[in-house]
Amino acid sequence: MNSGIKSYPAGERPYERCEEYGAEALSDAELLAVILRSGKKGLDAKQLALNVLKAVGGSLGGLCNADIRELSAIGGIGRVKAIQLVCVAQIAKRIWKERYRPRDQVFHVEEAAAYYMQDLRHMETENVYVLMLDTKMRRIGDYHASIGSVNSAQVPIREIIRESLRHNAVNIILVHNHPSGDPAPSEADKEISRNMYLACKVSGITLRDSIIIGDGKYYSFNEEGILY
Repeated sequence: MNSGIKSYPAGERPYERCEEYGAEALSDAELLAVILRSGKKGLDAKQLALNVLKAVGGSLGGLCNADIRELSAIGGIGRVKAIQLVCVAQIAKRIWKERYRPRDQVFHVEEAAAYYMQDLRHMETENVYVLMLDTKMRRIGDYHASIGSVNSAQVPIREIIRESLRHNAVNIILVHNHPSGDPAPSEADKEISRNMYLACKVSGITLRDSIIIGDGKYYSFNEEGILY
């Protein structure tokens, strides 16, 4: 039995549907089927794509944090297909970030949140990043400060200050994610942001904002007026 895309009826083949209606007309499973190209015995490419989506949480976004070993464990997904999928996910994340860095400059909190949104919104653990900026708010560096657990992460204030000074940063934006998808700050988040602000002030650096990334939304301490 042919388990490839060519085994589909003409009107259901993703390649032909893409040519006729555009890629936006394809379902998530059809898009993945185009990448996978073939399934395995008793399982066609589209069915395999559905299995992949189920394994990563039910949506394409889950691919953003799936690794090669996890994908290779799915029946019908070997080493090569797993590598293809993680590379496709990485391409998607880089395309997203490129949309928010052509000027290499950050003026508004929305731009800073958007810059990190696709990297952080699907992560299963809390991660802390620092966006380092010069006097004109141009991006001069990114610092991945820490990786935590599902509901907390250490914010190494001393290391953040050291890295910021090493990059000659005048302004910084502290960014971390909430794996729950809800960006509302905890009391610990508020305390950490306050301590970070005070440490920056002593060091001659301005903490422009502390941002929490949720699933497609964010919380800005500066916008809410509780940063200082």
